[in-house]
Amino acid sequence: MPIGKAEAEWKGGLKAGKAISSWAAGVRGPYSFRDRFEDGTNTNPEELIGAAHAGCFSMALSADLTAAGKPPEADPYGRERLAGQVADGFAITKIDLVTEAKVPGLTAAEFQHARKERRRTARFRRPSRDSDHAESDAALASGSATNRPE
Repeated sequence: MPIGKAEAEWKGGLKAGKAISSWAAGVRGPYSFRDRFEDGTNTNPEELIGAAHAGCFSMALSADLTAAGKPPEADPYGRERLAGQVADGFAITKIDLVTEAKVPGLTAAEFQHARKERRRTARFRRPSRDSDHAESDAALASGSATNRPE
């Protein structure tokens, strides 16, 4: 597996400063204190961790379903929310991973089993040692059973 490369450069003080994140693919994105801790509209490091985790999980779940003879028509996608304020600052305290896929011939129970098994064995399942709680949810897309776990 190739080693990915990402960089971030912060300029200025904490509240007035600005940063640029960049990835090997040439993508660049700004962020600031407001984006990270208030109501800003740019990305932030926690969103990037969430996107990486959701992407990894969705790719692996798609491979699992295909190997079981049930290839997804619409590949699993995931979205993740990471948040948390702790006594001495901020940390990733909660992870909500939501996955949805359109898989012909797969029951909701089979999909939940595949999701739970992938979550149990996923290599990239704790993006932060500070994360005390990780949740995941999954549903088959429109036209399939859509039972969501509690």
